[in-house]
Amino acid sequence: MTDTENAPAAASSRPDIHLIPGRDKRLRQGHPWVYSNEIRMGAAERALPPGGLVRLIAPDGACLGAAIFNPHTLIAARRLTLEGGAPIDAGFFAKHLRRALALRSRLYDRPFYRLVHAEADGLPALVIDRFGEVVVVQANAAGMDRLLPELTVAIDSVLAPAAIVLRNDSPMRGLEGLPEEVRLLKGSLEGPVRVEENGAVFFADPLGGQKTGWFFDQRDNRAFVAGLSKGARVLDLYTYHGGFAVQAAVAGAERVEAVDRSDGALAQAVRAAEASGVAARCEFRKAEVFAELERLGLAGERYDVVIADPPPFARARKDVAAASRAYRKLTRMAARVTGKGGLLLVASCSHNIDPGTFTDLVAAGLADAQRFGRIIRQAGAGPDHPLHPLLPESAYLKAVVAHLD
Repeated sequence: MTDTENAPAAASSRPDIHLIPGRDKRLRQGHPWVYSNEIRMGAAERALPPGGLVRLIAPDGACLGAAIFNPHTLIAARRLTLEGGAPIDAGFFAKHLRRALALRSRLYDRPFYRLVHAEADGLPALVIDRFGEVVVVQANAAGMDRLLPELTVAIDSVLAPAAIVLRNDSPMRGLEGLPEEVRLLKGSLEGPVRVEENGAVFFADPLGGQKTGWFFDQRDNRAFVAGLSKGARVLDLYTYHGGFAVQAAVAGAERVEAVDRSDGALAQAVRAAEASGVAARCEFRKAEVFAELERLGLAGERYDVVIADPPPFARARKDVAAASRAYRKLTRMAARVTGKGGLLLVASCSHNIDPGTFTDLVAAGLADAQRFGRIIRQAGAGPDHPLHPLLPESAYLKAVVAHLD
């Protein structure tokens, strides 16, 4: 693709996309998406290149803003601005980045956080995580993919990072007809990068780890559980890089056992425990979680704090039934190794399962285990993962903490 083809379309040349009469109410109320069945989709619209900039036109002729457009997806348009002719260039991105940075700087005193959380930060389908001098970008829509040159200039002007990593390997890109790729947009990167969180040190792998290399979304839940772990025996399931485990140990847990099936993840967890000065109280072992819970239950092992934070069981709607059974089973098995008066956290990052349904599944799993008690916390992601008020889909993370009799 040439530079001319990749450049944002001038405002005067943006095609008009017309909404069907009666289908403009959500957009007028502030919703950031337009679905394909809300658009007068003719041959001209279908012929537009995926990811181009368009103007959104209401049935009464009013312009409702500028958007990135893909005629081949269910979410056909994602609005960027209320002004149909506003330039979508490096200056546009810099303005949004400065606003996002101002908020995160009020929330955190160290540069480790999600800087941009898609629609909630006014940049649909775009995720940016900051690891000090390293910035990781994920563009999950064709329009954002086409605008990466302008975004990169803006990131440089606002943050001046030493390295920018492109983690365009999300399954969401397939829905947009985009290839998956992981590469450096700027600078160089030699292995994992240091992350500081809640008084502990970790190592994220932006090039080879899951997602962007670290899960900032669980920060507050990790701090909550750590605060209740002093003197406790702790079991951390799906530990990944040791987020819950190491913080519990730093907070004074007597003994922490952490389980994951990935050698690479466990190696970074061990490194985090060593860097945080708690390696002597942490044991990391490779195992499949359900098999390990079965073994621990049969051996009569009991823990004061149990954490079960699995990867998404429901990556698509077709997976919801099987995922629901898995979350219920996980809760049942984890509850059986939680001691009397112990705490159990069960989490889900599957956006296809809503918070109410997830709480019901946890309750059912506790009943299956014949364990009773009370829920003391229901939480989502931290404030660096803000929610768009009209997008319940953005409330993807659920964490339920129960105190068991």
